[in-house]
Amino acid sequence: MTKLNGKAALVTGGARRLGRAIALALAAAGANVMIHYHQSAAIAEQTIHDLRALGVQATSVQGDLAQTADCERVVDTALAHWGQLDILVNNSGIWGPTPIGTTTEERWDELFNTNLRSAFFITQRAAAALRATYGAVINIADIGAFRPWANHASYLATKGGIVTLTYALAKDLGPEVRVNAIAPGPVLMPDDWDSERGHAAAQATLLKRLGRAEDIGEAAVFLASASYITGVILPVDGGALLT
Repeated sequence: MTKLNGKAALVTGGARRLGRAIALALAAAGANVMIHYHQSAAIAEQTIHDLRALGVQATSVQGDLAQTADCERVVDTALAHWGQLDILVNNSGIWGPTPIGTTTEERWDELFNTNLRSAFFITQRAAAALRATYGAVINIADIGAFRPWANHASYLATKGGIVTLTYALAKDLGPEVRVNAIAPGPVLMPDDWDSERGHAAAQATLLKRLGRAEDIGEAAVFLASASYITGVILPVDGGALLT
């Protein structure tokens, strides 16, 4: 066990992809982890198994974070289970193209409710518990919030909102709670991307390679334990913002 030994963490969207990597990294650093999932029950069970294999306590909670009542229930479940909350990772999110002229009100609302609104209401519900433990909030933004790409305006607006929310919550929850965000670059490619698109994304970084999900997990552990860092958006992008 290491620097997060005995800490209680809640990771939304923690069953798969970046959320899974974050949960595993926190567990490897000694934290007990509750992962939230929406529809990935079987995948969540496998992730729980892998977390417990690291020698920590782990469990899961289901919820549709587009619904405020579920946001609050997920936090309440974590508090009832752990009796405290030290680390909150607002990772849950969806993405997809929304070209101008084709975006529906329903799709806009789905993106904003899941990606941005949920992060606020989960943090609001957890604020008192996090203050009690001098805890940390880690949001997941996107380098696209700073360097947008075409045909994803709605998704990117949610991530821009995450950036501003991170700054605002760092002020609102300080001095007890630290609030930071990770802005991933080309780390995990979308499932429907071919190798050519992945290669192009890699070449658009200074390091000329794709990142690993583990890189995001390592950043989360760093921000969870960096006691004098708050209000920071940490790019983990291989230098893509400088190209």
